[in-house]
Amino acid sequence: MERLPEVETSKALMTEAMTWSVMRWLREKKGVRKTADQANAALDRLSEATQQRLPDRVRAAYVALVTQATGAAPASVIDPDATLLAKKIKESDDEAYRARMDAEETFDKAEKQLSTALAREGCRKAIHSWDLHEKAIRKAESVIRPK
Repeated sequence: MERLPEVETSKALMTEAMTWSVMRWLREKKGVRKTADQANAALDRLSEATQQRLPDRVRAAYVALVTQATGAAPASVIDPDATLLAKKIKESDDEAYRARMDAEETFDKAEKQLSTALAREGCRKAIHSWDLHEKAIRKAESVIRPK
């Protein structure tokens, strides 16, 4: 997987931000949020591009799993091997998404409470969520055969 400059920049900023005072957080929070949003957007774009390159049978199984998870319709019977691969990819994607939402909730609480401790925890959670998202992308890439 290629290293994304937006993610590397955000990780460096979050690591530095863990040492900031309340006043520095108040001054810098918009920039931190913007940088984090850029990292999330870059990972989302790469994830989408990777999923588009999945073999057709795995992509169809993934779509069926997503459809089933939303309750729209039961998943149709698809190749069991493709379903297993798609399930592993989806589980990784779901784990990364949950971590991302947890980080965002922590930052929201930190802002409301003006808590540097919560802001630091949000930084750790954001970095962790990006690591999980990268891991999910690598898992999807491992299914793609080189052409």
